[in-house]
Amino acid sequence: MNENSTQIIARLAALACEKQLKICTAESCTGGLIAKSFTELAGSSDWFECGFVTYSNQSKTEMIGVPESVIAEYGAVSEAVVNAMASGALRNSAADVAIAVTGVAGPAGGSDEKPVGTVWIGVASSHQQKASKYHFDGNREAIREAAMRRAIEDALVIIET
Repeated sequence: MNENSTQIIARLAALACEKQLKICTAESCTGGLIAKSFTELAGSSDWFECGFVTYSNQSKTEMIGVPESVIAEYGAVSEAVVNAMASGALRNSAADVAIAVTGVAGPAGGSDEKPVGTVWIGVASSHQQKASKYHFDGNREAIREAAMRRAIEDALVIIET
């Protein structure tokens, strides 16, 4: 994790503590990278509730309640699925804010519609929900790192408002 990521996480942690919020994650293509980055910060138990690594479609359904019909209709890498992941993570935890990520980190698995580097990030709280589609360049590691950093930045926007 680079210094920039550490600073962003420290900012998120301070804001979550100030507002007495707990954060959870629901990660697919990042495979727990966001949760790992959170727990590298001492004292993260004050603001980080839990993380769900829902890499398979089945785990998305079983662990956080993403409807199979939504995955079948829109695909795992979609706005509908990332919103369902974020909502499901909130429902299945004691968190106040959920960060969800699903995407194609590569090097294989992309399509014309969803090329490698396509990532949906969703953030949900009790009063708002936002999903955004991104395209990150680079190898698998670079895509996952960029998705992690962007997800934290998106969460900051939601928490600050």
